[in-house]
Amino acid sequence: MVITRPEMEIGRYHWMYRSSRPHQYHHVPALRGNISPLGIQGCFECCIKCLGGVPYASLVATILCFSGVALFCGCGHVALTGTVSILEQHFSTNSSDHALLSEVIQLMQYVIYGIASFFFLYGIILLAEGFYTTSAVKELHGEFKTTACGRCISGMFVFLTYVLGVSWLGVFGFSAVPVFMFYNIWSTCEVIKSLQTNMTVSGDQICVDVRQYGIIPWNAVPGRACGPILENICNTNEFYMSYHLFIVACAGAGATVIALLIYMMATTYNYAVLKFKSREDCCTKF
Repeated sequence: MVITRPEMEIGRYHWMYRSSRPHQYHHVPALRGNISPLGIQGCFECCIKCLGGVPYASLVATILCFSGVALFCGCGHVALTGTVSILEQHFSTNSSDHALLSEVIQLMQYVIYGIASFFFLYGIILLAEGFYTTSAVKELHGEFKTTACGRCISGMFVFLTYVLGVSWLGVFGFSAVPVFMFYNIWSTCEVIKSLQTNMTVSGDQICVDVRQYGIIPWNAVPGRACGPILENICNTNEFYMSYHLFIVACAGAGATVIALLIYMMATTYNYAVLKFKSREDCCTKF
């Protein structure tokens, strides 16, 4: 009599655990073909269940937030560097006149690094919190379970997102200021070009005084540019790049504001549902 390997394993199991209960083994029919044990229908239901737990609003907000912050920080950093170069070459030849402005711009560039790092981490945390609350609300892993600590953390994210949303409205408005300044300079250059084309009046008397914006003091020399000098400034690559980069940075700040608004709605809704479903009488007082 030849003892097969499965029978040896059964005998080893009885010897180790010394079970007195007789074990019954049932024949399992072999699967035909390459069909999974879960079955096609079971796999489909599992995929639908997994997709149902994805917080699509938070996912869209995270992608929009990352894109907006990347545009704002990257383009804003390069545009600030180009602005300092334009001021040093054409509007403030004395370095002591714009020393304070240079320090402020350098500080703003360091702040940009911090903003990029913070929002990268905060976006990931909000996305993870969205997965948690969506799974809890839709009861994907059994019956509804939440704790007071979890609801407190969700409420903290709601408050922090509202504060960041209001703050970024200010950042969006502030980022529009350099766009307005560069647009005024560009439009003045277009007026000078149109006068030269029509051969009506000389554009030497048309000037742009940067000192009126308050970014350099009134005793800065020369402080303004007129006629052909102003036109040459507008034709430089630094002016062209800085102008368009400030526009892109402003658009990035606007995209971040929209992303934070989506975060506000998603976190507020999830927190409200968690708070409601945590009540024992939620079914009777809906």
